[in-house]
Amino acid sequence: MPSLIRSYIRTIDALNRAIGRSAMYLIFVLIGVLLWSSTSKVFLTPSMWTLETAQFVMVAYFVLGGPYSIQLGSNVRMDLFYGDWSLRTKAWVDAFTVFFLLFYLGVLLYGGLVSTAYSLGYFGSEPFAFLFNLGWTFLTQGPSAAGDMVGFLERSPTAWRPWLWPIKTLLCIGIFLMILQSLAELFRDIGRLRGVDI
Repeated sequence: MPSLIRSYIRTIDALNRAIGRSAMYLIFVLIGVLLWSSTSKVFLTPSMWTLETAQFVMVAYFVLGGPYSIQLGSNVRMDLFYGDWSLRTKAWVDAFTVFFLLFYLGVLLYGGLVSTAYSLGYFGSEPFAFLFNLGWTFLTQGPSAAGDMVGFLERSPTAWRPWLWPIKTLLCIGIFLMILQSLAELFRDIGRLRGVDI
């Protein structure tokens, strides 16, 4: 395998390992939010923010931990036949089926980016150009100039009404990291088929 691909696999593995191991601790944040929710409902005035905060934390936990789960091979599989196959056969099947995963993640990322642009107040027909220009403006001219490009921010229709762009942005980042990890797994499977263990 070329050294560039080996470097890619090592870099993506290290990045997703660090993010995934950090995201593991979000379960304790989730427990704290749900514990506060239960306590406030019984002893105090119920908090409006707990349900959506718990949902947002669970989304972050799931999408940021997903790539690490793929890396560890602890994702859910239909293991009726797979467990008995040789490593080479598993590599063939994984190298083939990863394209279905990449297609699904690509569609998911497309929808996530369009939804994120909408949540930032863009209602036109070019959401990707808007997001690119927004990111470029943020990097080159700073947050104040980027803030001028943002329109009416989408809010949740609940009583608490939090902004939705932070969780939608996090969702897109998690899906992108999952695509990168899936590509790393594809390269690793190709290496196994060629007799190289990466």
